Amino acid sequence: LSLCGKLCYAIGGAPNQVAGSAAAFFLQIYLLDIAHITPFHASLVLFIGKASGAVTDPVAGFFISKSRWTKIGRLMPWMLACTPFTVVSYFFMWYLPPFVSGRVAWYLIFYCLFQALTTLFQVPYSALTMFLSTDQKERDSATAYRMTMEVLGTLIGAALQGQIVASAHVSHHCTVNPPVNTTDSWHATPSFPDPSDPLSHQAKVYMIAAGVIGGVYLLGIVILFLGVKEKDDPYALNSDRAIPFCKGLGLTMKHGPYVKLTASFLLISTAVQLEQSNFVLFCTHAADLRNHFQYLVVTILVSAAVSIPIWQKFLQRFGKKCTACGISWMIPFAVMLVTIPNLILAYFVAFVSGLSIAASLLLPWSMLPDVVDNFRLQNPHRKGHETIFYSSYVFFTKMSAGIGLGISAAGLEFTGYKPGICRQSDDVILTLKILIGAVPAILILVGLFILLFYPITEESRKETKLALEVLR
Repeated sequence: LSLCGKLCYAIGGAPNQVAGSAAAFFLQIYLLDIAHITPFHASLVLFIGKASGAVTDPVAGFFISKSRWTKIGRLMPWMLACTPFTVVSYFFMWYLPPFVSGRVAWYLIFYCLFQALTTLFQVPYSALTMFLSTDQKERDSATAYRMTMEVLGTLIGAALQGQIVASAHVSHHCTVNPPVNTTDSWHATPSFPDPSDPLSHQAKVYMIAAGVIGGVYLLGIVILFLGVKEKDDPYALNSDRAIPFCKGLGLTMKHGPYVKLTASFLLISTAVQLEQSNFVLFCTHAADLRNHFQYLVVTILVSAAVSIPIWQKFLQRFGKKCTACGISWMIPFAVMLVTIPNLILAYFVAFVSGLSIAASLLLPWSMLPDVVDNFRLQNPHRKGHETIFYSSYVFFTKMSAGIGLGISAAGLEFTGYKPGICRQSDDVILTLKILIGAVPAILILVGLFILLFYPITEESRKETKLALEVLR
């Protein structure tokens, strides 16, 4: 693979991460404090949206696996076709409609559309890894380029969104220290009036951010189309038959390495999603860092982007299972931030969290091709199973993240979160601390424990590679 090809492949996936990062960090606080919908309805929007994207994964995998080869490939037409619709749905997801009663339905529709359309892009894009090269090292290298660019995309998305919309969440009234005998009236004072006008300042800055990120989508798909050449299944013989989707899905669910890898990283990815979606809320309401949240988010993502190449070198030298230990680094520091919400400590925690998030992003996509190769070796005369693996993996991770986000937003509703007020109740603050500290720590530890039983080692990877070369 050429350097240009790897870069174009990596850049092609970045827009999804730009938009996903903006939504992960800011959608929940946008729904609560700008759109002024209740935490319960916000939890419905987040969960049903994630669930719709998850349900689309196996459906997309089914239709993509049935697709015929075209002049531009079998996967590329799907990515080209869905991108314009994705841009439109993303913009309207951040548009504040002038009516109030139907806002929940509005955001639910467009968030579900956005999740479904990004799935139609992500499934063929991630499966494209298997059609770039037959060499494991080349695929690992392309994955490292992709993860580096996706983390940079996550950084760009959070930075763009954070800088553009920061003024929508800064209120002079809320930055004034309350008197010692704080009254309930101060707690109940709204930081902003209900912005029912779509031309209000808060609404306009979110629409500007959505338009900018929509432009990034169009640029990314053009670079991907011009710079990447898709190859047909490199291991398939002319006599090989395409595996039926339902049968392939059943075999996938019985494949031990895949089950262990998926179970481990769906817990870990849920922990990362909880951190992302509640971090801005935590800084705003629980840590008195409302004027620093955008810089803390940028610190996390710069740290993650810089450390991806380091993790790639580390896994090449010490193995992928050993590298997974780096995911646990964020746990003690997140607990420290919850117990000691200090500004300097917050930046240090953000830096270490970025290192852990980088490892959690790189490893599953680096290990999944090894699982696919292992399956190919056990089923040598079947083809077309790659999209089944990738679509079902994304399905499980999205579904688990949707459940986690739904539960966290419902927890805020249960403890009495009130949209748009300056200071939340002690119960809400305690809930945010648990969602940032305790819950992700438990999920990460359980996920890493499951990963201990993942059977593919560096030695078995080499044996699989040799066996596949003999098969070719």
